[in-house]
Amino acid sequence: MAEKTFDKRQNTQSRLLSGTAKIVMYLFLIALVLLSIVPFYLVMVNATHSSFDIVTRLNLLPGASTLENYATMQSHVNIWRGFLNSLCIAVPYTAFTGYFGALAAFGFGKYRFKGRNVLFAVVLASMMIPSQLSMIGFYQLNLRLHLLNSYVPFILPGIANATAVFFLRGIIEQSIPQSMMEAARLEGCGEWKIFNRIVLPCVLPGVATMCIFNFVSCWNNYMGPLILLTSNKKYTMPVMIAMIKGLYLSNYGAMYLAIAISIVPIIIVYIFFSKYIINGLTVGSDK
Repeated sequence: MAEKTFDKRQNTQSRLLSGTAKIVMYLFLIALVLLSIVPFYLVMVNATHSSFDIVTRLNLLPGASTLENYATMQSHVNIWRGFLNSLCIAVPYTAFTGYFGALAAFGFGKYRFKGRNVLFAVVLASMMIPSQLSMIGFYQLNLRLHLLNSYVPFILPGIANATAVFFLRGIIEQSIPQSMMEAARLEGCGEWKIFNRIVLPCVLPGVATMCIFNFVSCWNNYMGPLILLTSNKKYTMPVMIAMIKGLYLSNYGAMYLAIAISIVPIIIVYIFFSKYIINGLTVGSDK
């Protein structure tokens, strides 16, 4: 009888601890969600208020100054041209990063050749060099190639993205068995066909994950376009937002509206492709 009473007490205590742990976990997750959503919400709300309202009080509800802010913003910078310019850079860069990153990762992950480890060590070493450190050399290179004030310097580097190669190499090694490739070769498939028809579809979640991260990174790139572009008509969104901030410090409403417009593509990409982030990070783990 005493043992049954003791077991009941233990079960009750374990349930209480489990319930308390769940409450703490949910509170922590709610706090994380609020910390993630509130800044975006405040940006959207401030985009509808005047500069005076933004400076003098905390605005939690939408205002009525959206059209005024939009007219002010458009009178000084063509934000939609900047939007289109950013798309012209980010979309092909993302496509190049996904395809050629997977192609290089396929070579490092499934082929054994002389100097393989040395080359991959070079790839890893390039990831540790800050982009700001190589900016002067990158500028001089594009100056000699007459590529300044064009989008080529921003798109072509997507062919050799070290982060994508490193990330996708592990996925390909875990997800693609050697027997599958041998069977494809016996059926008469060449190496290009194996990659395009077998490997790429199998690791598509991982490729999509890298594409999402690289799209966001390219979309938010500020220093590169600021240094390499000289024409206002070719400026990207981050540069145009900085122009509003630099020339009209008191016009916070127009600046917040430009920021709100710039984050819309990022939100859309995340909403439609967020499932690939989880699938891409866990692909091959159940092998």
